[in-house]
Amino acid sequence: MDVLSDVLAVTRTGRPRSAHVRWHAPWGQEFASVPGSAGFQVILRGSCWLRSPDAESIRLGVGDVVFLPHGRGHTLADSPETPVTAPACGPDDHEPYAAYASSSVDRSGDGGAVTVVLCGAYELDPSRTHPLLLTLPDLIHLPAHSDRRPELSSAVALLAAELENPRLGTDAVVPALLDTLLLYILRIWFKEQPAGENTTGWAAALNDPPVTAALHAMHRDPAAPWTVAELAAEAGLSRAPFAKRFALLIGQPPLGYLTWWRMTTAARLLRTSDAPLRSIAAQVGYTSEFAFAHAFKRTHGTPPGAYRRKS
Repeated sequence: MDVLSDVLAVTRTGRPRSAHVRWHAPWGQEFASVPGSAGFQVILRGSCWLRSPDAESIRLGVGDVVFLPHGRGHTLADSPETPVTAPACGPDDHEPYAAYASSSVDRSGDGGAVTVVLCGAYELDPSRTHPLLLTLPDLIHLPAHSDRRPELSSAVALLAAELENPRLGTDAVVPALLDTLLLYILRIWFKEQPAGENTTGWAAALNDPPVTAALHAMHRDPAAPWTVAELAAEAGLSRAPFAKRFALLIGQPPLGYLTWWRMTTAARLLRTSDAPLRSIAAQVGYTSEFAFAHAFKRTHGTPPGAYRRKS
């Protein structure tokens, strides 16, 4: 798998929630902060304002996408002055999106202008958070550019259609479309980050062909006995320039990241499979079960067997 696909496979957990909500002005809805989740809002019709305590209000129009990768609290309202309701997205819920599992909801008001929003949330496992996600800002706003982002527009249109008019297979289609939407949001955000001579971090790394090639190699085959020289060859660079470039952008040496990814992969296998420890050790590049157990404990603070029993 490629890096971004792997990151989402490791971090995402549970079932994503979503709703197709029709708001009638005047309206204002607060969404409480929910650690361990990532929320999104997509404007399908009309307009509204995104308000947050420590930032300027943002006017949102049709096609605008807002992504909150760290579950930050925020407010949507028809105007910057409209009072807001209690923190919830459903009539009697204390957790945002709790009642909105693949549903279409009409929130009546005084018959004013209508705004239709596609909202939802993803559950994330804090213990498995990839550093790529940790570097994301609290709020990502992708203004509507249907000509530049046709795949994002298509995913939104398909989701809206399924939620507004559920049919046979909707319960299977919606989670898949939500995962697709998340991937497109992240892909677009990383791709559109401005590049500069002194730019570092994961956004720069994923736009750097040599470093991306090395990352893909590690994710494609974490069990391979990679050396810095072999990863440099994948990147098309000599050993020293590659190691320096990788560490500058990723924040750790190539083999340090490789070990971290192997242990993260092992933790996922321990939770999701009944494979024996020797098999999992082999899948992440260890010929010795003892060496694997030692490395796993050093990373996760507990032996692999105990980790599996607690999961």
